[in-house]
Amino acid sequence: MSVGQSEHENRAHPITDPDITTLSNSVRLSGRQWILVGLFAVLTVLFVPHLWKQVEKFDLEMDYRMPYDQSQDYWLFDRFSRLAAERYDTVLVGDSVVWGQYVTRQQTLSHYLDEQRGEEQFGNLGLDGAHPAALTGLVEHYAQGISGKNVIVQCNLLWMSSPRHDLQVKEEFAFNHPRLVPQFVPSIPCYKEQISARLGIVVEQHVAFNSWTNHLQQAYFGGTDVPSWTMEHPYANPLENVARGLPPSDNRQRHEPIPWTRRGIKKQSFAWVDLEGSIQWRCFRQAVDLLRQRGNRVFVLVGPFNEHMVSDDSLPAYRELKQGIETLLEREKIAHWAPPTLPSELYADASHPLSAGYALLARDLFAHLPHEFSP
Repeated sequence: MSVGQSEHENRAHPITDPDITTLSNSVRLSGRQWILVGLFAVLTVLFVPHLWKQVEKFDLEMDYRMPYDQSQDYWLFDRFSRLAAERYDTVLVGDSVVWGQYVTRQQTLSHYLDEQRGEEQFGNLGLDGAHPAALTGLVEHYAQGISGKNVIVQCNLLWMSSPRHDLQVKEEFAFNHPRLVPQFVPSIPCYKEQISARLGIVVEQHVAFNSWTNHLQQAYFGGTDVPSWTMEHPYANPLENVARGLPPSDNRQRHEPIPWTRRGIKKQSFAWVDLEGSIQWRCFRQAVDLLRQRGNRVFVLVGPFNEHMVSDDSLPAYRELKQGIETLLEREKIAHWAPPTLPSELYADASHPLSAGYALLARDLFAHLPHEFSP
């Protein structure tokens, strides 16, 4: 039979048997099988993050603080905050001032408060770069385990020291923790992310599976997704990374611990924003309100800002801003304390104390805490 005859016969007698698959690599699922696949996917999304906590060992060491390189690992922060709420009477929430930028974890504010108390009862939930707009998202979505506790919230006036720091400027610029700020309402003028990316962030904030996958990337693969990591490491086994376990608590000094005057920093003229129109202040109040709504007893620490570094021309505006914050906190009956300025040599920069500064601040703060914070 010739080739032409074979083709003619095939056209004359087409394959009509529905059980014969014409594509060798196709996979066809029945309706029941699709239901099983969908059910498996739903169960994976709902339960794998919870089951992972049983597999991934997390020892809450003394003076534990978030590893600096995991500052954007919000799933880990959520887990840490829940463990801290179970272990400590009081937790400290704030940015790198609470975290301890120029000190080891045994020289932080929480550590020296423990020394004042005589036992470990103050947990360090500081997160590097957590400006108030980010702090609100952190409290709302990743600190829900903090309820019925004593909470010290640090208010860093640095985030209101200019329209840029306050996120008021209209031109786009990179700022810390964009995945924590409000994605749609209220609008942040300098935040220009695409709608699709914002929707993905909202899903991540509400679906633990998405934040868990980000946790795997942050904790084990240097912030990259697994396919990209395997392309860069074609001969490495990704499971070996996971088998090493969580990175340990960070005990590094991020910068050399020397006073600001020896670092060559000069006095600065700050363009303090108006409190009434401040985005960061509005977000800070929202974070405090969220914590109070969960039955927490909140104490606000206003500062400690390095007033020695404020130039004479911007010092009156700073003092007016600081007094305005104290007045509003007093009006809302929110317990607070604005510490006097530390000696100049105890600051490393505009807002970060050195070790001796934290020790002095902790001594005075402990004396100003309400009785339920330091019985």
